[in-house]
Amino acid sequence: MKAGVVYAPFDIRYDDIEKPVPKAGEVLIKVKYTGICGSDVPRVNGNACHFFPNVLGHEFSGVIEEIGEGVTSLKPGDRVAGVPLIPCMKCADCQKGNYSLCKHYDFIGSRRFGSFAEYVAVPEINAVKFEDEVSFEQGAFFEPATVALHGLLRTPFRGGKSVAILGGGTVGMFVMQWAKIFGAKDTVVFDIVDERLELGSRLGATAGINTLEPDFMEKAMAITEGRGFDYVFETAGNTITMKMAFQLAANKANVCFVGTPTKDLTFSVAEWENMNRKEFTLTGSWMSYSAPFPGEEWKLVAHYFKTGELKFDDSFIFKKIPLSRIPEAFEMYKTPGFVKGKILIDSES
Repeated sequence: MKAGVVYAPFDIRYDDIEKPVPKAGEVLIKVKYTGICGSDVPRVNGNACHFFPNVLGHEFSGVIEEIGEGVTSLKPGDRVAGVPLIPCMKCADCQKGNYSLCKHYDFIGSRRFGSFAEYVAVPEINAVKFEDEVSFEQGAFFEPATVALHGLLRTPFRGGKSVAILGGGTVGMFVMQWAKIFGAKDTVVFDIVDERLELGSRLGATAGINTLEPDFMEKAMAITEGRGFDYVFETAGNTITMKMAFQLAANKANVCFVGTPTKDLTFSVAEWENMNRKEFTLTGSWMSYSAPFPGEEWKLVAHYFKTGELKFDDSFIFKKIPLSRIPEAFEMYKTPGFVKGKILIDSES
């Protein structure tokens, strides 16, 4: 079969590799779409790849082509989204259902061959079925949509409250929508790009605030009558927005860092003291899994994509690129700010 194979840093090629055969308990998926994740970029355009040669790709959709011995929950022809984490199921964290925290995990598309290919074989439990009402494009967005929901579930979320979402990227837009689905009173998206704020409005945000405006904090506080926000979700992994979260939080708020930082972060005493004086609760969120594996996050994405309550906007997709041109896709990331949205690799083109 054909695949996008990473042979060395900055060296990904469209090449022939052996087509996988599903083992007992596995299914073979004919891949339709795979999203390029931010974590894939340094594995190709950098030194972050675990081994060579490697086949990346972990945000994917496709159709069951073949099932291995003992598989009962799926059959050929089923439409599925891929679940990339393969926890050990034996460590203390796994035994508690905290699969995201497993220290002995395997991972499709980084530690084992993934879906930048025509076919990928995965354990039966790592394929989540979705209905015909859900597109294959949406199927490739299950993973980021579950990451967003996991962040929400990391807090004791209750409806009727105000929610700030810092970062209007794909995950931020899904966090905003989950907050609405769970009954938020106000959902406010913060970003520096007006187009992202307009997208938030189309998807149902109460308001969008451009943080480059000098009076943005006054506008934000006015929405909550000066109290601050009951829930604050930082999704950008940016130093500025991580500090901003502490400012926007109300007394006794819940603050969750969903975004992954890429630079060292320091707080002044006055900035950090916000947590003491407001007595807010700060937590992090990592990946998107719960018990029973892979968790309610994945079931709820399948359900709410089907009902249409979790909205999917065409602007989530920057470009669709055939698998045969995958080197061109990663070239685009070498120009900062050029890629606006998700690049989907089409394995059938």
